[in-house]
Amino acid sequence: MADATLGENPLGAYLKDRRAKLDPAMLGYPPGRRRTPGLRREEVAQRANISPTWYTWLEQGRGGAPSVDVLNRIASALMLTDVEREHIFLLGLGHPPEVRYERGPGVSPRLQRVLDALEPSPALIRTATWDVIAWNRAVPILLVDYGALPPERRNILRSLFLDPRARDAQYDWHSVARYVLGAFRADVARAGASEAVKTIVDDLSARSPEFKAMWRETEIPSPHGDGIKHIRHPVLGPITFEYSAFAVDGRSDLSMIVYNPVAEADLQRIHALIGAGEPA
Repeated sequence: MADATLGENPLGAYLKDRRAKLDPAMLGYPPGRRRTPGLRREEVAQRANISPTWYTWLEQGRGGAPSVDVLNRIASALMLTDVEREHIFLLGLGHPPEVRYERGPGVSPRLQRVLDALEPSPALIRTATWDVIAWNRAVPILLVDYGALPPERRNILRSLFLDPRARDAQYDWHSVARYVLGAFRADVARAGASEAVKTIVDDLSARSPEFKAMWRETEIPSPHGDGIKHIRHPVLGPITFEYSAFAVDGRSDLSMIVYNPVAEADLQRIHALIGAGEPA
C-alpha cells in the first residue's frame, strides 16, 4: 500500500517528514546509499523499540490509533522537541500528552553568568510554580531582595500578596495582582503543576483574603509573555520597564524574566544605584 498523503494521514506524513530530517551518521548508522534522506523506517522502529511493521503501518495510516506509550517512544526516537511531541499527540490521539510537572535542579553557572551579563536590567529565573531560584544584582536593588528570604518564601506570588513593600511599589496593585495571577495560572496549567502549587494556594488563601477572592474568580485576564511594568522605587521614584519572558533552552520547568528600563535616564540612574550597592 502506498504512503498516504498529508490530507489522508497527517500523522504519518509528519512522522515521515521528521524522520527525513535526522542525520543517520550522527546517530551511529552507516550513511551508505539511501533512496531518501534521513533514517529508514526500521531504524526509527529500532530506536523506539517497536515493531518495524507497526511503525510502517503507522506512517501509512493503517493499524488504528497508536498508544500513548508508542507515541512517547517514537517522539524520543525522532528526537522531537516538546512542541513537536505535543503535535504528534494531537495528530495521533486528538489531545496533547499528559503533562507531569517535575522540578529540575538549580541553574547552571553558565545561566547565572547570563543573568549577570544583563545588568543593569533586573533579570531572574523562575520555576513553573513561580519560585525564584536565581537573579542578578539589580533584582534585590530594584524589585525584591530574594536573598534575604528563606528559600521557601522566594515566590513571586508570596511577595506580591504578603509583602507590603511589593504592594507599595505598584501604582495599581489590584490590576497588577489580577494580571499576575492570570499569568501564574496559565503557567501552572501548561506545566501540569496544579498539585505542586496546592500548598502555595492554600497558604495564600488562608493569609490573604484578596488572593482567596481573586483565585476564585472565573474570568482571569489572558497573559502575554511581555509587557510594560510601572513601579515606584523608594530611592529612584517612578520607573517604567519593558519586561519579557523567555523559555530556558533544555529546561521546560524554567523561564527567564528580563526587565529593561524604557528611559535612558532611568538606565543610568539604575546603573549608579547598583554600583553604590543601594538596597531596595
